[in-house]
Amino acid sequence: MTTSFRIAGEGLPTGSASSIIAGAVSGYHLLKIVGYSRTKEVPNGKGIDSCPFGAGGRTWHVRYYPNVDPKNVDCISLYLTLDDTVAKAEAVKAQAKFSLLDQHGKPVPAYTKTTAIRDFSVGNNSWGFDKFIEREALEKSDHLKDDSFTVKVDVTVIGECHAQKISSIVVPPSHMYRLFGDLLSSKTGIDVEFRVGGEMFSAHRLVLAAWSPVFRAQFYGPMKEGTTTEAICIDDMEADVFKALLSFMYADALPDMKQEEEYAMTLNLLVAADRYDLERLKLLCEDKLCNHINTSSVSTILALAEQHHCHELKAACMEFLSSPVNLDEAMESEGFDVLAKSCPGVMKDLLRSQIVPSLLGKRKPRE
Repeated sequence: MTTSFRIAGEGLPTGSASSIIAGAVSGYHLLKIVGYSRTKEVPNGKGIDSCPFGAGGRTWHVRYYPNVDPKNVDCISLYLTLDDTVAKAEAVKAQAKFSLLDQHGKPVPAYTKTTAIRDFSVGNNSWGFDKFIEREALEKSDHLKDDSFTVKVDVTVIGECHAQKISSIVVPPSHMYRLFGDLLSSKTGIDVEFRVGGEMFSAHRLVLAAWSPVFRAQFYGPMKEGTTTEAICIDDMEADVFKALLSFMYADALPDMKQEEEYAMTLNLLVAADRYDLERLKLLCEDKLCNHINTSSVSTILALAEQHHCHELKAACMEFLSSPVNLDEAMESEGFDVLAKSCPGVMKDLLRSQIVPSLLGKRKPRE
């Protein structure tokens, strides 16, 4: 009888992997300069600080200089400043990227500047650019709108290097949204139809009920829609808005929208989200509308925020109108008359926010 055996070391090869990681934690802050032309009156060398924000476990602020010094009087300067008190021996290593944003919220490559990795500590806690952008270039560009512009500041805090074992199993990201999207597009297992604006839409009762308490009550409560096989008619909503609503409930994300249609669609989608008690969709719409607040739109957005109990969106509108310049221009818009008639409570809040500070001497006189 022949006996076989395996010598130690023979057979399938084995292996392992590890990485040496230079740790880094990133964060960002959006700084919007409202009333830019008035900031030019700030004396040379005087900076204006943003609100504090956190990034990489540290507290920072952005310092904006309309006139940093006589040599750079025609330029806007930006600096990242560490608020925490840190000794030189324990300096925080960080890198800052300053990006002027266009009207679509995208960085403008020509006005995106990144610092080297710098040590932030006591006596050396601020780094940035004296000549971030020339005033003339900004004022002639489309990036200055309604006397406002926005800068995004990305902060990367560098940590200590460390070794980490690499798993040999690669787990792909969740693609449940894709599966649900395929389910909707293929119409597999559909059990409810809607007629909206002359168009027909198919869906699954369980998916809609999982997202919306309103649909849950319709389909599984005492209402007739739970057993009907006829199409459910929705007469007070546009077809493209309902399509976007369905898309969200199957993909858990806002649908792609053309830039020129985004504002109007988001307004209508917020109303639909409130109607069907889709709190996440409602918050996504509020966040997107905050980026559309200007002197011509603020009255419409504020009225919508009041009517649909969007507290954070309302607060953003009130903050925008706290500027006398913005308030004066907004009062000239058609939407302001509608706001005054439809939302008297908002007008009271607006009067309080303007008159009380004025009585206390906190509001600057108009020129």
